Amino acid sequence: MKAKDLRNSILQLAVQGKLVPQDPNDEPASVLLDRIRAERAKLIKDKKIRAPKGGESVIYRASDGSHYEKRGKGDPVCIDGEIPFEIPESWAWTRLESCCRAVIDCPHSTPSYLADDTGFYAIDTNCMGEAWNQTGLRYLSKASYEKRVSRYAPRPGDLVLSREGSIGRSVILKQENVCLGQRVMVLGFFEDGLLNRYCQLVLTSPYAWTLYMAANIGTGVKHVNVSMIKDIPIPLPPRSEQVRIIEMIESLQPHVNEYGAFEDARERLDAELPELLRKSILQLAVQGKLVEHDPADEPASVLLERIRVERAKLIKAGKLKAPKGGESFIYRASDGSYYEKHGKGEAVCIDDEIPFEIPENWAWARIRDFGFFSSGKTPSKHDRSLYDGDHLWVTSKDMKSFKIAQTGITLSDKGAAGLNTYPVGTMLFVVRSGILKRFLPIALLDKPATVNQDIKALTLYYPPIAVGLAYFIKAFEPYILEDLTKSVTTVDSLRFEEFQNMLIPIPPEAEWGRIVVHLDIALGDVITNQ
Repeated sequence: MKAKDLRNSILQLAVQGKLVPQDPNDEPASVLLDRIRAERAKLIKDKKIRAPKGGESVIYRASDGSHYEKRGKGDPVCIDGEIPFEIPESWAWTRLESCCRAVIDCPHSTPSYLADDTGFYAIDTNCMGEAWNQTGLRYLSKASYEKRVSRYAPRPGDLVLSREGSIGRSVILKQENVCLGQRVMVLGFFEDGLLNRYCQLVLTSPYAWTLYMAANIGTGVKHVNVSMIKDIPIPLPPRSEQVRIIEMIESLQPHVNEYGAFEDARERLDAELPELLRKSILQLAVQGKLVEHDPADEPASVLLERIRVERAKLIKAGKLKAPKGGESFIYRASDGSYYEKHGKGEAVCIDDEIPFEIPENWAWARIRDFGFFSSGKTPSKHDRSLYDGDHLWVTSKDMKSFKIAQTGITLSDKGAAGLNTYPVGTMLFVVRSGILKRFLPIALLDKPATVNQDIKALTLYYPPIAVGLAYFIKAFEPYILEDLTKSVTTVDSLRFEEFQNMLIPIPPEAEWGRIVVHLDIALGDVITNQ
């Protein structure tokens, strides 16, 4: 059960007379109603309020067990269809208007609100929270205030009820000089009658909400009429029991709030758990703690040598330039520290770059050691002859899943001319997008494609490790987003030079394959970028 449902259940028990025990010594509600009617009659005689149309309502239960209503000198009418549930013997049914001093709608105009506090205020639906709390007031001039209270001036203790938009929200006024804004109405009470707080509970209960929904009208903003609110049948307890109900509700409210806080925490955990689980499993994977190690596996150094051989072939064929400063070799020396050597240069200790320990037969390498990066561009959108062809063209909007086999926009032969067409298995990264505030989109091409300028394509020297490398880079996503991105207005950009120089732990090729299988089973499409 959600906290809102728990709160509603308590309110429903309250209005049905099931929340607190009845006291046989309480003055029955029928006597309370007689006193209220006498006070209303005096106000009507003094012309301070208007007599209700058709006369005062009196609801009673006849000897046949049915409920009847009599208005003025009219004949009684059976209203069993309006009575939703049984109430205790000491209670009574009455119309809301019959137990109120005033039920007044707001003026049907919007006041001119001011920026500064004038000492005169208006309350509307924007000033009312869900938990009976007043969230603020609007300022207006004294003249505007006096115009809006010409029919009735709300006073402390009156109940302001929303009848449009957030139907059923209410607050009890605590100060003077407050008039009604738009979409609200005010209920005034007799001092020794229907208590404002009890009325508020009734008008917030599921019972009242069912009536609002049945009467809900309007093609735009939904609303209920004031006449409907006046006619709501109110289950009225003795005054002493009203007090006990209010006290019980207020004693239970902190527990309901606490329950709600636990519920919110649980829902947050439920929402965050898949992401926390994903990060935890990926972290175990990159630290070599996810699968068993096999001493028969070729060490990662052999895999790195295989990658270097493939890169050397491309350099020799003139398809790739040799890296500046020479090849990078990272190794662990006899002193236990990690060193990096470029070509014939001196080895440099890089211990401060090593984030954690890895198994003995693993190795470290930089992302740029696995392949070469390039990017694309966006053909002129004014020339439609460049689009709607057979060439896939990837943008950040297409990076919604681990594998890209289809895109939203394609290029013609003319549009793709001069752009690199990347082969299957090419790894794509979004390097410029507002998305980078939340995650790093990574995808692998399932079909040859071109890309736009917001994407970097990593063409791997040794494609069999593509999936494993994508998983491992994704494991460093929190670090990448925190330390390797920069914000330019609403768009974040990857600090690409630092990104491609980032260290990645490398398992033996066979173990990497086992890790990938395990991650696929444990996480499914973990690289989903949505």
